[in-house]
Amino acid sequence: MNEPHLANPETNPSFTKGLFCGEIREELVFPYPVLSAEERESLGLILGSFRSWAADTVDAAKHDHDGQFGPGVREGMAELGLMGLNIPEEYGGFGASAKVFNRVFGEIGATDGALAVYFGAHQSIGCKGITLFGTEAQKQKYLPRCASGELVAAFCLTEPGSGSDAQAMKATATPSADGTHYLLSGTKIWISNAGFAGLFTVFAKVPVEENGKKKNRVTAFIVDAKAPGVSLGKLEDKLGIKASDTRGVFFDNVKVPVEDRLGDVGHGFRIALEILNSGRLGLSAASARGTRRLMEEALRYAKQREQFGRPIGSFEMIQRKFATFAYETYALDSAWMLTADMVDRGGVDFSLETAACKIHGSELAFKAASEAMQVAGGIGYSKEFPYERGLRDARINLIFEGTNEILRALVALMGLQQPGERLRAMGKAFRNPLHSLGVIGGFLAGKAKKTVSTPEFKLVHPEFAGEAAQVAELVKDLGAAVERVLMKHGKDVIDKQFLQERMANASIDIYLSTAVLSRVTAALEHAPDSANTAWEVECARSFISTAYRRARRNIRGLTRHRDERLKWLAERALDSGELLPASPTD
Repeated sequence: MNEPHLANPETNPSFTKGLFCGEIREELVFPYPVLSAEERESLGLILGSFRSWAADTVDAAKHDHDGQFGPGVREGMAELGLMGLNIPEEYGGFGASAKVFNRVFGEIGATDGALAVYFGAHQSIGCKGITLFGTEAQKQKYLPRCASGELVAAFCLTEPGSGSDAQAMKATATPSADGTHYLLSGTKIWISNAGFAGLFTVFAKVPVEENGKKKNRVTAFIVDAKAPGVSLGKLEDKLGIKASDTRGVFFDNVKVPVEDRLGDVGHGFRIALEILNSGRLGLSAASARGTRRLMEEALRYAKQREQFGRPIGSFEMIQRKFATFAYETYALDSAWMLTADMVDRGGVDFSLETAACKIHGSELAFKAASEAMQVAGGIGYSKEFPYERGLRDARINLIFEGTNEILRALVALMGLQQPGERLRAMGKAFRNPLHSLGVIGGFLAGKAKKTVSTPEFKLVHPEFAGEAAQVAELVKDLGAAVERVLMKHGKDVIDKQFLQERMANASIDIYLSTAVLSRVTAALEHAPDSANTAWEVECARSFISTAYRRARRNIRGLTRHRDERLKWLAERALDSGELLPASPTD
């Protein structure tokens, strides 16, 4: 069964996975999504209400200075209905689509990064597991109170010795002898909303016996934050998002009723991945909106700040910054919206697309914060202005919900599964060729087709035929390069992270370029003569040409590189504890 809001990577088709096979699965990304009239009206009302309330209530600079939200902020979020924005209506929420939810997420993120963390940690990940995997009884019991803001939720996965490697976690949940409850013990760290939370989604290992052997299986639980045995660590003093309450959470033989287990025993890892798949999209939308907000602040300054008798915005080195962030943010907006539509439609595996958006978005927002500060010059470094706070707040996004390094490995290794399986099947077939002629013939025919033809886009507007051909060429070249990498390294590719990074980066640029093609096609078809469409066309052409060069370089680097030299330098530094040879003066 294809369910909305689930990636279901084992059963549903994926556009980005197709790229690793040299395929363009165009039906997954065309036509470009649009908001329904009802969605557009709802979104306008929500944004209008939030902006009006935030103008009177939210003081991001003061929140940053004080390390806490001001009076009425959390209460106001609940009164506006924002704490239940993506919780289904039947459980007291608004039931917003992923497209609407993430656009609102972006608005909150651009207003106050810490407030966005409060909002996202609650809905994107804190109680999302109940929405996706909860029983009807669990949904009825918890979601209405989460939607009203009575219960604030938090997500407890990371441990002192276990971050992205969830299988290394030490927390345990031991079933009672009578089967009525579990005893949960362990430590979780870096938990957003910990001090506010009334409910935790917690992951721990449950001992089971399989085939006569004892094993521990990661399992998810809904835990009352006020239950006996739950305690909190100190409030973390962070670089940014200071008003966000981040702490360690300690569980000491906490009694968790068996009916509060979320999903089946051993399904915790899948549940965590599905929750994070959705959560990453909110970070992408917030990164896009935050980039826009900071760069527009820098634009205003560049127009009025004069040097050498003219505004600094007239100098080309400053203009390059604005142009770059215009087309890069256009691409990010195109991609997160397209991905949100995949979530809403259901039946599509969007796991790699959300990772791609999060990687591109978080890095773009951090660069934008740095460049906006550069445009502002000396005042950008002052706490009186928003630039330095923007830089500090943006930095966490490269770490949140899977570091970008881990996500690049995820994109690459999940992308390699299908071409790897095809090659493995071929290896088996050639060992017994007389009984496998169909498999071998199909593979050779497909390989011959790939060799002589390039996959193509058939739904792109004719004005972008040249750009579509460029992107299609990249898809063909990536598929061929992936096949060469797998034939050379086999299963050892799991340790070749220099190669994984290049594959991931190429696929990210291809996906974003495809999202741009889809969006600009829709713009040209619906309003070909509007001034705004001309603006979109320039953003689209600029991004695709830039992304094409980046992706081509990464694909070429899969077979022509100097990785051994890099590895030698890194391992020499790690062995010696010194980064490089002594300076000339030492």
